[in-house]
Amino acid sequence: MRKTNLLITLVATLTLSMAALTACTVAEASTHAATTEAITTEAMTTAGEISHAPSNRLEDILQRGYIEVATEPYFAPNEFIDPTIAGDDNIVGSDIELAKFIANDLGVELRLKPMDFTSVLGSMTSGKFDMAISALAYTPSRAETMNLSKGYYYGSDDPQKSYGILIRKEDADKIKTLEDLADKTVAAQNGSLQEMFVREQIPAYKEYNQVSSTNDAFLMVQTGRADAMAAALKMAELYMESNPECGLMILPDFYFTVDLDTQGTRIGLPLGEDELTDRVNEIIDKVLEQDLYNQWYEEYKEYAKKLGLES
Repeated sequence: MRKTNLLITLVATLTLSMAALTACTVAEASTHAATTEAITTEAMTTAGEISHAPSNRLEDILQRGYIEVATEPYFAPNEFIDPTIAGDDNIVGSDIELAKFIANDLGVELRLKPMDFTSVLGSMTSGKFDMAISALAYTPSRAETMNLSKGYYYGSDDPQKSYGILIRKEDADKIKTLEDLADKTVAAQNGSLQEMFVREQIPAYKEYNQVSSTNDAFLMVQTGRADAMAAALKMAELYMESNPECGLMILPDFYFTVDLDTQGTRIGLPLGEDELTDRVNEIIDKVLEQDLYNQWYEEYKEYAKKLGLES
């Protein structure tokens, strides 16, 4: 009888132990399932975030909410510094109005990045900033290292009369043609279209001086450190009007030959960013349809004159 009771007790104990073990296993399985589900959900969320990451620069700009624009603020009236304004709003000009228009059209904040012209070009080839708005002209070398927008400003009713030579008035009898520059020093802004003209269209010169800004080239000719400079004639005219005692003049009856198919001031963008380039071109179309850029240019031409800016 005691054996029977003992057997019954043993069976009951074993049954309870099995039940406890089963409950524990079920609980562990439930916990493991919940953990697995959480990990899977997190992975799916992460995957979803990756799938919505910007696939190009335009998407990136729209997601982050601002656009970074490189410019050299020493080329009035396109971009220049108003010394009467304090803070970050002192960079003004027709190109700056274009930058604002683009930012507004995209619905983002504009962040200007002022620097020298060589750095402006470098920031596009490296992709450091979103675009360069700095009176850029088309050159074959630029087209190989960055995207270029369509033209938004042409500067003259006759593009073939847009670029020429600036000399000192006192040298008018000495410098009448390009051939007279054979024993002279010529200056132009480094990386500019004018530099290309000097290298490709002036048959000979004694020395060529690269400068970081057009203003430096004006001053070199004025002070006798250079005898002539290649210049955008609109800007040269503004410089002389703003500085009537500068003693400079435009070489008469000479213009650099330009490629009409590649004329027009353009916006530089990182190479391969075609979506952003297409969107910028659409915005430029709006500017051209309303003739806004020409209005901005004339407005800031007068603005620069009143400030007495040299460039």
